[in-house]
Amino acid sequence: MLSVLGLGPAEEEIYRLLVSRAGATADQLAGETRHAPGETLKLLTALAARGLAAAAPDAADGEPGPVTVFTASPPAVALGGTLRQRRDDLRAAEEALLALTEEYRNAASGGSIVEVITDPAAVRHRFMQLQESARSEIRAMMVPESTVVRREHNTAEHAGVRRGVLYRTVVQRDMLGQPGMVGEALAALASGQQVSVAESVPVKFMIADRELAMLPLLPGRRTAPASILVHHSGMLEALIAYFELAWERAYPLSPNTVDGDGVTEARLDGLDEMDTRVLALVLAGLTDQAAAGQLGVSRRTVQRRIGELMVKAGAESRIQLGWIAARRGWA
Repeated sequence: MLSVLGLGPAEEEIYRLLVSRAGATADQLAGETRHAPGETLKLLTALAARGLAAAAPDAADGEPGPVTVFTASPPAVALGGTLRQRRDDLRAAEEALLALTEEYRNAASGGSIVEVITDPAAVRHRFMQLQESARSEIRAMMVPESTVVRREHNTAEHAGVRRGVLYRTVVQRDMLGQPGMVGEALAALASGQQVSVAESVPVKFMIADRELAMLPLLPGRRTAPASILVHHSGMLEALIAYFELAWERAYPLSPNTVDGDGVTEARLDGLDEMDTRVLALVLAGLTDQAAAGQLGVSRRTVQRRIGELMVKAGAESRIQLGWIAARRGWA
């Protein structure tokens, strides 16, 4: 972890051991590591030269010897200055990167707010870069087909989630009927992502923060490699506004929609786990047959469960059932 501050693995190991005690000799520390006493002494001497340790020499000439006692310097003092310098360097690098990005965009697109990318490898690369550049949020619209970057290969998404980037995704309803999609939705929800379902998604796109968007170049060619990048502009704000409108109208998925391991749990409101899952899938827009396929039951079982839910809710139609379920927090 301290390699970013200039410490090698061996130096960090010795420094951490030294921090954990009042003082130690090279022989004492060597006994707790795989390093020989001579090598440990060299590492301690290097740490002392960098101000990370202090040595009490036993030799008459003042040079560290075999039984010299070393003590660790306070980490906040010893490494604080280096850390501040690295932060300043990173800030300067970020400013330089922004300037280079603007220069690149102007050169690549003639100053246009839109870049066109036609090479499939370049599209995949920029798709990953877009997510890697996100600092706070990714907005995405997903359609059933995808050939440029498959979902399971999107390693940038996993990395983004780990560093705290919020993913909000609107998926087209019939995607939930694809093999494995429910499992992916469950994993996404468990990782903290938010997913909503819309009846139709006209085009696939992704927006990183309020800085950059990526979408297919040609309408109706959802899986064509050619894509466009839209930089910060009125056009990008329009895409963001469209996403937010679609998000507001879409049906939000919850773990109840796809969760469950076959164990039925009684709920305070009288709904068991299967009732909740049936209701959530149907409210998400799946047909009875599609919901049955996802749940591993027959279509008649789904229809029977819905009928029982309507009786329980006092609803005369599925629309009314949905309204009551929303008010009662059933799904």
